[in-house]
Amino acid sequence: MADLRPFNRRILTRAIGAAPTPRSAVAAPITVGDLRYGVLILESLHAATPFTPASLPFVQSLADLLALAIDRERWVQRADAVREARRAERTRSEVLATLSHELRMPLSTIKGYATALLLEELSWTDAKQREFLQLIEVACDDMEVMVRDILDSSLIDVDQLRLERRPVALPALAHEVADELQLRSRRHRLMVDFSPGFPVVPADPHWIRQVLRNILDNAVKYSPEGGLIVVRGEARRADVVVSIADQGVGISSEDLIPLFERYFRVRSISGPHVPGTGLGLPIARAIVEAHGGRIWVESQIGEGTTILFSLPRSLSQEEAA
Repeated sequence: MADLRPFNRRILTRAIGAAPTPRSAVAAPITVGDLRYGVLILESLHAATPFTPASLPFVQSLADLLALAIDRERWVQRADAVREARRAERTRSEVLATLSHELRMPLSTIKGYATALLLEELSWTDAKQREFLQLIEVACDDMEVMVRDILDSSLIDVDQLRLERRPVALPALAHEVADELQLRSRRHRLMVDFSPGFPVVPADPHWIRQVLRNILDNAVKYSPEGGLIVVRGEARRADVVVSIADQGVGISSEDLIPLFERYFRVRSISGPHVPGTGLGLPIARAIVEAHGGRIWVESQIGEGTTILFSLPRSLSQEEAA
């Protein structure tokens, strides 16, 4: 009341054109059980209509109605909080179950082929041993990507995404990541296309490398039949745009909106299960937006997908300061 009364009096003064002076007042506590929410105070400005003790029952009824309304709102908020906590716990359990399943798959592959190689009663040819070892290597790569995504997502959750900006040559960075993924996929042909004299941008090379790696890894996984993957750069007046286009299965229109949400997985139209955590693209979005850029996607079913992201060519005034 000490905070509200001067404000209310100023409003009333402007309304009636004079400083209000109460001639009488009545007060009733706003309580429910042992909970005390405040005091209802009514003031009369007219001497001809003063409050009397007979006014108290009516005023107390008003105060009790206010108390019930406040108490009900508190219980509604508490119930909403409980429902939200249960929903969050259910989501967390589902995520843990999904991640456990995804991690178990490469572990089962590694265990199975390693056990087969160690069987003394069987003699594998050199070609077959090499095939088993390559399958183990692929499973290890899949598992490494999953663990890296989980760790990066945890850093973002606790606001530990720290940028160390420096001049970055995006063409060299793109070539480096493309060469890395080319070694892991013989079905795909990766091509990097940046114009000569492409501008250097202020960015954190570690995190931008992660963006390229996540998007390229996604392009490889969702083009199981192989094909061409093109990394292209375009310089504009205020920013640069990097696009990664594949010839994969494409993404349906209903899946485009939640594509960058955490743990979202594109529904497989056909073909084998695609391993992953659903964290790669959300991590890429967090990194790009932390740099002051944006990320978006263009896709059609059966015609491949293009994921694009922009980075500013110069620092903002706040960042420069």
